Amino acid sequence: MKALCWHGKNQVSVDNVPDPKIINDRDIVIKITSTAICGSDLHLYNGFIPTMEDGDIMGHEFMGEVVETGKAVGNLAIGDRVVIPFNIACGNCLHCKKDEWSLCDNSNPNAQLPEKLYGGTPSALFGYSHMYGGYAGGQAEYARVPYGDVGPYKVPEGLTDEQVLFLTDIFPTGYQAAENCNIQAGDTVAIWGCGPVGLFAIKSAFLLGAERVIAIDWVPERLKLAQEAGAEIWDYTKGNTLEYLKEATGGEGPNSCIDSVGMEAHGLSVDNVYDKAKQLARLGSDRPHVLREAIMACGKGGTVSFPGVYGGFLDKIPFGAAFAKGLTFKMGQTHVHRYLPKLMEHIQEGRIDPSFLITHRLPLTDAPQGYKMFKEKTDNCIKVVLKP
Repeated sequence: MKALCWHGKNQVSVDNVPDPKIINDRDIVIKITSTAICGSDLHLYNGFIPTMEDGDIMGHEFMGEVVETGKAVGNLAIGDRVVIPFNIACGNCLHCKKDEWSLCDNSNPNAQLPEKLYGGTPSALFGYSHMYGGYAGGQAEYARVPYGDVGPYKVPEGLTDEQVLFLTDIFPTGYQAAENCNIQAGDTVAIWGCGPVGLFAIKSAFLLGAERVIAIDWVPERLKLAQEAGAEIWDYTKGNTLEYLKEATGGEGPNSCIDSVGMEAHGLSVDNVYDKAKQLARLGSDRPHVLREAIMACGKGGTVSFPGVYGGFLDKIPFGAAFAKGLTFKMGQTHVHRYLPKLMEHIQEGRIDPSFLITHRLPLTDAPQGYKMFKEKTDNCIKVVLKP
């Protein structure tokens, strides 16, 4: 089969690789009908996530049709259409039973790696380095899905791939980010980053009852979509974001702040230049400019939620400000399984059509060009869907 493979920093290609096979009785194999390029994939593409190996198959946002099932999978049949959560979870461990699917104890065969780096192991992820299990991803024609009796979620009749594809990651991620804010009636939520996760966080904040959402970015097409989603927009290249948010909230600051950017934050300030220099020199792992700004902007007693991915040790975080204002931090990989029934219902009832942010549809063979375009934000690119 054909699959998009990683060969080094900024080096990916569509290669011929062996077809996946059932290894465990709880596995399934799916024929992939739609897959997508995620902002998190760019961290791999840009060389910032360790333990990638030459030839690794990328991609963690994918769905398709069941073509084979292991002997222990009794809830799925050949021909079922399913969406696949990006995190791999066993369904039986303590954390899975607590609905904390991204913290599964059993799915990562390389648990010793994150155990050493982080003091504990998260769940395995599709197509996201050997520290997260080394599982082949879904930017391919076929994929093996472990724990096929737990993760895959059947697609109801009448829904298209593009309506449900983003249930694999970015819709639940944006929703969890908003839910983590404990939004109350009348709240104002500030969201940094109007990429796919940020846009779903905007939609989700309104679904959860926010009165105002202020969206911060600099890319015109992203700000346009944020405004169309109901947010007030702020182009951070036009002035001081902290001063703007203070004035926009009557001096109080937003009730909650969401960092949808993560480890590769852009910016014009001195701290961002400092972060980038350290990261390029491999003296620092992340560029946490947005996190610093969110902490400083957030109102007293508020919550800072960060779905944006961070990979290592962060420098010069204003933790004293967080302590003084009594802020709550909420973060982590998304518990996708938890949200699938609720978000599928939102789609079925017409409250949201997730396909609104798709700007490019490409064959799998054009995936390398898709990555380059997505990274460089050319051709008004916001979200790329690949069709194997």
